[in-house]
Amino acid sequence: MVVSENFEKVVKCGTPALGCETYASSTETLNVYHRCRSRMCPSCGHRATLNWQREQWTQLPDVPYAAITLTMPNVFWPIFRRNRHLLHDLPALAAEVLKTYMQRWHGVVPCIIAVPHTFGRHMNFNCHVHVLISAGGLDEHSNRWVSPVTLDLETIRSRWRDAVVTFLRTSVRWSILSGAHAPSRLYRTIESQSRRRWIVHIDPLKSKTHFLQYVGRYVRRPPVAEHRFVRITSTEVVFWTKDLRLKRRVLTRYSVREFISALSDQVGDKYQHAMRYFGLLSPRKTNLRKSALSQLRGGVPRSRPHKLGWREAIIRYFGRDPLIDTRGEMMVRILGHAH
Repeated sequence: MVVSENFEKVVKCGTPALGCETYASSTETLNVYHRCRSRMCPSCGHRATLNWQREQWTQLPDVPYAAITLTMPNVFWPIFRRNRHLLHDLPALAAEVLKTYMQRWHGVVPCIIAVPHTFGRHMNFNCHVHVLISAGGLDEHSNRWVSPVTLDLETIRSRWRDAVVTFLRTSVRWSILSGAHAPSRLYRTIESQSRRRWIVHIDPLKSKTHFLQYVGRYVRRPPVAEHRFVRITSTEVVFWTKDLRLKRRVLTRYSVREFISALSDQVGDKYQHAMRYFGLLSPRKTNLRKSALSQLRGGVPRSRPHKLGWREAIIRYFGRDPLIDTRGEMMVRILGHAH
């Protein structure tokens, strides 16, 4: 249901089906069609990303950060694809691993944003978690900020592997997994991966701006940007992507049915957040967060920016006023209602 709802919204986006407002000057008329605001819409997703980045930048403290990518073996991807309810627990699992590490090894509470990510470069299903974590945190006993601290790759790698393996074992034991494989076979698969060396990337001392620009491409946009499409016919969809091994662009081809199926896997479930907040950023840590941010900013509060309307956004990001006609005259709304 949620897939068809989002697809229908995107198809109707920017068309009379969603309504419009009409603006006019003495010589010209402009119809401004309403947008769908779906995360799967390239246009609406881009605007939402820009607003989200502005808001997050003002709320995050100005401290060093680390960007962590927590992956898992590809044999686990089909399990999460068939059992989407498990995907909702991955950000909390990743955050718990990092919170426990920071508290046990450094005695601090960090800022954490966890973003689940479910597609690879070729739009294949590939679940992993991107995490922004402060390279430091608040010492709750002394009420002071401690920074910088080091993040040990091997410790985080082993703890993440153990957490996912335990999570899947428990899911099999409680019989909450759907799929064709018998529990005994799933157990063998899980056990075989528990002895592997999983891939975890840590990029230390990244600014919050760098991370927000990077992860913004995933949280509120479809997997494939419009400019990457090379050809769309009644039987085939072709788009380019970057191949890291070949170090060049390559073409990826899907039949229309395969493309729709792959795109459907990336539609977020209803009422599920694309990013989750933990540690000092957790809603339950409001007072602690205010204390930490007050220290880091010298007691000067930073107000949350207001969300830009469609006209403000165009002026800010594209340098033109959509309500100024070709003769420089201001157009005013004559039909429709504010949206």
